Amino acid sequence: MKWSINRLHEPREIQDQRSNCGKDQLESNYVASENLQSRKNWKVLAIALCACVILSACGNDNSITSEQGEKQSAEQTSNTNETGKNTEQEQTYGSEVSTMVTPDNFIDTLMNGSKDAIYSQFSPEMKKAMTLEQFKTSADQFLQGATTFSQVVDAQMNNLTEYSWKNQTGTKGIQAYFSKENQIEGLLIQPLETHEDTDQKFTKTAFQFPMKGEWYVFWGGNDVMSNYHYEHETQRYALDIVRTKDGFSFNGDAKVNASYYAFGEPLYAAADGTVVEIKNDIPDNTPGVMNPEEPAGNNVVIDHGNGEYSITGHIKEGSVAVKKGDKVKQGDLIGELGNSGNSSEAHLHFQVSDGPDLFTSRSINIRWADQSQQLTRGKTIQALPES
Repeated sequence: MKWSINRLHEPREIQDQRSNCGKDQLESNYVASENLQSRKNWKVLAIALCACVILSACGNDNSITSEQGEKQSAEQTSNTNETGKNTEQEQTYGSEVSTMVTPDNFIDTLMNGSKDAIYSQFSPEMKKAMTLEQFKTSADQFLQGATTFSQVVDAQMNNLTEYSWKNQTGTKGIQAYFSKENQIEGLLIQPLETHEDTDQKFTKTAFQFPMKGEWYVFWGGNDVMSNYHYEHETQRYALDIVRTKDGFSFNGDAKVNASYYAFGEPLYAAADGTVVEIKNDIPDNTPGVMNPEEPAGNNVVIDHGNGEYSITGHIKEGSVAVKKGDKVKQGDLIGELGNSGNSSEAHLHFQVSDGPDLFTSRSINIRWADQSQQLTRGKTIQALPES
């Protein structure tokens, strides 16, 4: 497992509609103002991201295995490309490319330099998912109207580094995943949409981070590049949190939960309230094997008043320390962090909503008691002091 990207919790009926990494799921990423042809071409780059073996989900099947990726990419490209043409292209661009593309020169190369050079550093899975000509066409159409891009994310995890950029108007975003050898393992280009009306509305309750020690924000922020939850009203301001050491979320066998630094860590009530829902009997997954039938896994929902409910998901099986109806104080133990539900590895999913149901309530931007830290993607934060 090179990089685990935790994906959206969705009820089964919605997952069934979005289980393809191609048409349905990717189509939803594009704003209505873009023309249909642009959406089709940009989708090709998103397919390339899905095809690389770095994605796993936290709620829907946005990711696919290498074998699935090869099968799907073949279906996506068979109508417009022939195998022989692919081979011919590789021979042609391979002899022309000499400059190494790095994160530092990636944007300049994409906008002003050789797209052949970028394509030459695609992983084998990505090259199978799209041809050189598809990449050039997609990139050229996406870049129309963009004059500059500024870096917004530099996040390293498990031997891969993600770099993200926004254009000058904040309406277009690029995410690229590089290996240590500068192989490009994933690439996603997408239009960006903001929700300023809800971005500025915060909870009345002041919450404290529900764990102790040092933690890494895997997904968090007010745009889809920093927080993939953002496009979904029900989870717009949700957080996915992992524990890391030296750029890794685990040490040892990646298929064993106990190898993950986050697994089994205690979870605490983030504010005073009343427990209104719990689930405690869902088995923890083998890392990388998810449970879409129970997206949130074991969880605790607490009513904090003011129409604000915290939802803590993916709790370790059998570890929930409260029961429905319990009154809890901020800092009370509620369970242990696990890997239950539609989770790829041990991590915390935490959000506050205007109702107790994860799928029908609207997510609320969280007001933290300690406002000195930013809980945005790629940040390491200091939570409650460890005793």
